[in-house]
Amino acid sequence: MKISIITITRNCASVLADCITSVASQRYDNIEHVLIDGASTDGTLKLLQEYRSQLDVCISEPDKGIYDAMNKGIMNSTGEIIGFLNADDFYASNNVLSSVAQCFEDDPFLEACYSDLIYVDQFNLQKVIRYWKSGEFKQGLFTKGWCPPHPTFFVRRSVYERLGMFNLTYHIAADVELMMRFLEVYQIRTKYVPDVWVNMRMGGTTNKNLGNIWIQNQEILRALNNNGLPANATSFFLNKFLSRSKQYLTKPEKTVSYS
Repeated sequence: MKISIITITRNCASVLADCITSVASQRYDNIEHVLIDGASTDGTLKLLQEYRSQLDVCISEPDKGIYDAMNKGIMNSTGEIIGFLNADDFYASNNVLSSVAQCFEDDPFLEACYSDLIYVDQFNLQKVIRYWKSGEFKQGLFTKGWCPPHPTFFVRRSVYERLGMFNLTYHIAADVELMMRFLEVYQIRTKYVPDVWVNMRMGGTTNKNLGNIWIQNQEILRALNNNGLPANATSFFLNKFLSRSKQYLTKPEKTVSYS
């Protein structure tokens, strides 16, 4: 069972090597790493030449933004299972993709699986800032501000073929809209794995400033309405605030490996 990992990047030369090495170090053998670069100007292309042997597909050209690049990654991948690892993310251990494969091998009808994620300090990767513990999905959770961490969300290719890819009318929350559409609207068969699969550096696109966080939440509310899942804005923001606050206080239940 081939797993395609799609990484999109633009001007992330300072962190991209960790991401590529993280995928290459996985103990699962049947992996395809697809990298889509948005015509970087910061030295990324030189780095990609150095790591080219570890990438199965490498495309560098202008795009229409994050989710256009993600769609391009899907279209240029060939794996039965598709996952995304952002340029500033890396896997929590070398066994993550083996665990993902096991989920789908154990249940041939499974369409997606997801897990937990931790945010780490940009400069001290051993320092946990926030623990995003997902939990089991139940209908209606998206209206309360819940969603799985997208880098831990692995989906069968057939689901994208049947239900569509990222909606480019959402500029900063198309990943949330896609997961909402798959889980809430179409109710695909999904499994939650109570483990940490991905480490994310603080300072990514959606959390780097309050303005982006506000825009993202407004887009999520619009996505809920467009998908026939109307939510009360006050309840949505209150639940999300309480959930996020808890994430800063909760620590992983076991030691996380950064190798």
